[in-house]
Amino acid sequence: MPANRSRTDRWRQSLEKIRSRGGGLEFTVNNPSDVQGQESKNLVWRVRLLDYDDKTMTLEHPGSMGLSFHIEPETPLIGILSVGQNRWMFHTKAITSAKHRSNTGPFKVLKVYMPEKVERCMRRNFDRTSTARVDLPSVNAWPLLNHASAGPIEIASRLMIDQLRDQGTITSASVDPQMLPEVGPKFEAKLANIGGGGVGLIVNKENRASLDSVHLFWLSVNLLPAVPAPLVMVARMAHTHIDSQQNTYAGLAFDFSQSTDHKHFVVSQIDRFIRQSQIQTHNKAA
Repeated sequence: MPANRSRTDRWRQSLEKIRSRGGGLEFTVNNPSDVQGQESKNLVWRVRLLDYDDKTMTLEHPGSMGLSFHIEPETPLIGILSVGQNRWMFHTKAITSAKHRSNTGPFKVLKVYMPEKVERCMRRNFDRTSTARVDLPSVNAWPLLNHASAGPIEIASRLMIDQLRDQGTITSASVDPQMLPEVGPKFEAKLANIGGGGVGLIVNKENRASLDSVHLFWLSVNLLPAVPAPLVMVARMAHTHIDSQQNTYAGLAFDFSQSTDHKHFVVSQIDRFIRQSQIQTHNKAA
């Protein structure tokens, strides 16, 4: 049996390895390829795998900064399972959100169907298979030189997004130089996933030096058209590692120390994006 076929057939062993060590899986809504003339992107969330059986998986509920993202029952999802350099993708659907009790108290979980099969991703196409494709949102990032300078820009960005939404219009994904705090040179990345308190970025090897000796970043995330202008925030470097293609995966923690209002705004916009992705997916299936 070819090596890649053998690894795929043993994916349940990898699933058990993830569950036993308290590891996570990644999921995204299997949304349409384009919306309102804009190429549709997949916002991926990372959650712990709590349990599974032959029919279902029980997952930590997706959310961020204390807010749970709403997931409709029967929403088509793409799941991603990674162990080391091996990565598989599969199709599933949400079943229900529920309360789960543990020794530390109740918490919310999401149940999804156990996939009938998975497909291994090739290293050079880590985000797609023959039956599933994930297009990650683009991110512009800058080293943040003066943390205090971010506060006024956060306020201005909230006002602009609210105004554009009231007008029913959107702006481009490019960033107006007038809407920047005190920053260093820009570099580009992809939004790999969002977790409970931060984001994961994929930074290509040409921009790896931009991460060296810097701990605070200004991020501008393109979630058009659900969010009508780039969504901006401050984040701190938490950890990095190099993948098989010599690109850097950077884990960053949100930093909303300048404004709790901006924390609530950012999380609500992410929730809006996920809700709209589900509406578009259900409309396409209808």
